Amino acid sequence: MKIEMNNKRILITGAAGFIGAGLAKRILSETPSAFVVGIDNVNDYYDTGLKESRLAGLEQYERFTFVRGDIADQGLVEDVFRKYNPQIVVNLAAQAGVRYSILNPQSYIQSNLIGFFNILESCRHSYDGGNEGVAHLVYASSSSVYGSNQKVPYSTQDRVDHPISLYAATKKADELMAHAYASLYKIPSTGLRFFTVYGPEGRPDMAYFGFTDKMVRGETIQIYNYGDMKRDFTYIDDILTGVVKVLQKSPDPEQGVPYRLYNIGNNRPESLLDFVGILERCLLREGIIAEPAKKEFLPMQPGDVYQTYADVEPLIADFDFKPSTGLEEGLTKFSKWYKSYMEQKNLRDRGC
Repeated sequence: MKIEMNNKRILITGAAGFIGAGLAKRILSETPSAFVVGIDNVNDYYDTGLKESRLAGLEQYERFTFVRGDIADQGLVEDVFRKYNPQIVVNLAAQAGVRYSILNPQSYIQSNLIGFFNILESCRHSYDGGNEGVAHLVYASSSSVYGSNQKVPYSTQDRVDHPISLYAATKKADELMAHAYASLYKIPSTGLRFFTVYGPEGRPDMAYFGFTDKMVRGETIQIYNYGDMKRDFTYIDDILTGVVKVLQKSPDPEQGVPYRLYNIGNNRPESLLDFVGILERCLLREGIIAEPAKKEFLPMQPGDVYQTYADVEPLIADFDFKPSTGLEEGLTKFSKWYKSYMEQKNLRDRGC
C-alpha cells in the first residue's frame, strides 16, 4: 500500500548511527513537512564523538526531536509511542558487529532481542482503542543471516537456519518475531537485509574505516583468510534511497500476512584485496597517506564468511531500484569526508 511521507510522524531508532542519522537527514531534507523522532543511547561501542557529530547535523531541522535512551528500556519506548504516536517506525537500533558478539554477547540480547521486542509490542498497542496505529514498520536485518550458505547470490527465499555468529542469530530472530507480530496483529512490516554498508560518516569498527585509521598511523593492517574474501559493498546513499522507497510502500494486510523481506546490496561481490587497493589509491590521492599499507595476512576469523552477494531482483521488481555506486566513487567520497572530519577533530582536540 502506498504511504505518503508528507506530514507523517516517523520514529527512527538508532538515530545517531550511520544509517539512522543519514536516513533522518534524507527524510527531513526531502520531505520538510515530515516530523522525525530519533532514539539512540549513544553508547561507546565506537567513538561517541562521531555519533554526536551526526546528531549535531540534525539539529538544524526544526521538525527533528531527539530522545537519548535505550530501546531495551520498555518504559522509555512506551512513553515515546504515547507522546509522539508515530505512523511509520524504522528500527535501526542494534548492537552491530560479528566479532564483537563473541566478546560481549549480552549487549546483543539487550538491544537486538529485548529492544526489538519492545518496539514490536509498542507497534502492536498503537492500534489500541481503535487508533490509526503504525502504518509501516521497517527494520534492519543483515546479510550475516546467510551464514556460510554456498549458493550465491543470496536470496531471501534461501533457508537461513545455520547462523555462525550470535549477531546473525539475533537478526534472524528479529525476522521471525516480526513475522509473528505481522501475522498475529496485522502490523505491516518489512525487513531489510543490508550488505556491508560503507561511506562518509560510517562506523569506525568497519574494516575500511579501521584500515584507514591504521594506514594513517603507519600501522600494519590485518587481512583475513589471506585476502581470499569477497563482499557485496553497498554505498550509504544507495542504502538510504532503498530505505526511503521501501518506507513508502507497505505490505497490504488484506493480502495475507503483511510481511516482506528484501536484500539491499550492490549485487556485485568485490575481492577484499581489490577493495584495499582502491582504498589505498583514494587515500593517496587525497594526501591522507604517503605510501601503501603494510599488510599482514591471517587465517579466517571465527564468525566470518567467505563471500556475500545479494540477489536484489525482488527490490528491482517492487521498487524499480537497484544500488549502483561503484567502489571507486564510494571510497573517493569516503576519503574526502575522512580528511575533512579528521582535520576538524584535530582542531577540537587542540581546543581551537
